[in-house]
Amino acid sequence: MSASLSPAVSSARPSSAVAPAASSPSPADSGVAPTQAELLDFVRRTAADAELIASLPLDPEGRTWVRLEGPGGSEAWLIGWPPGTGTGWHDHADSVGAFLTASGELREHSLAVRLPTDGWQSLELAEGVDRERRLGAGQGRAFGRHHVHEVLNVSADEHAVSVHAYYPPLPRIRRYSRTGQVLHLEQVERPEDWQ
Repeated sequence: MSASLSPAVSSARPSSAVAPAASSPSPADSGVAPTQAELLDFVRRTAADAELIASLPLDPEGRTWVRLEGPGGSEAWLIGWPPGTGTGWHDHADSVGAFLTASGELREHSLAVRLPTDGWQSLELAEGVDRERRLGAGQGRAFGRHHVHEVLNVSADEHAVSVHAYYPPLPRIRRYSRTGQVLHLEQVERPEDWQ
């Protein structure tokens, strides 16, 4: 069963429409908090819905997105990535999550270290904490709380589309800048900033 989407807009103002995602019942639909594995299964099944993926309007200038109904009260998004776009360094605070590339290829840079959650503005990172993953169509990953990463479409000419899910629904996103091995906390966003 495929879902229809209302038009999404560029990254300056995300769509607030909620579209049902194609899925079959799972343990997470029973009201129990979904696990990372269940979120990954959800994004995998949703990304396999070719009609849903093709229905996302793609903007050549900025990312587009639309909210989906995630399992067990999770927050889920279908996101379009024009060539050369990315998220910048960020985390999802106390939420666990999963994302999967439905078309194109995304690159994820992440830190293999748990950072303090609050009380700092700049932090020097140890050598060897950087990780990189290339996630082609059908590839994804789950992650735990306080996972710091950036996601990029490094293609010069191809859009990418991905599916993301988070539980609990994102309470905040912390945005960082990075100079060499120094990470700086730049901004804390709340749900009203992106919904």
